[in-house]
Amino acid sequence: MLARGNRITRGDDYRSVVRGGSRCSGPRTVTYVVNTFEERSPRFGFIVSKQVGNAVTRNTVRRRLKAVCAEAVPGVRAGADVVIRALPSAATADYQQLRDEVTRCLERKAAA
Repeated sequence: MLARGNRITRGDDYRSVVRGGSRCSGPRTVTYVVNTFEERSPRFGFIVSKQVGNAVTRNTVRRRLKAVCAEAVPGVRAGADVVIRALPSAATADYQQLRDEVTRCLERKAAA
């Protein structure tokens, strides 16, 4: 699970990452990355809308994305802010598919 210091919690931070970050798209997710160059651990945020499914489905997708990001923290550049938006097709994806897609995007945009 992601530690508190590794989470984006403020709406302004979400907006700045989505509006100003570099983007990497896949069939199930869209990943936005902003490199702040601050001396802190990377932070992650997740956007899973009602288009993905009901509450159970959305929470399952969010938990899977959090687990993927918790594994990826050591390989992400310090000070990076990452927001992952789940697309409706993420509801039918298994953990490995989400992991492959998010890992590919993080390697392209936020590798240490």
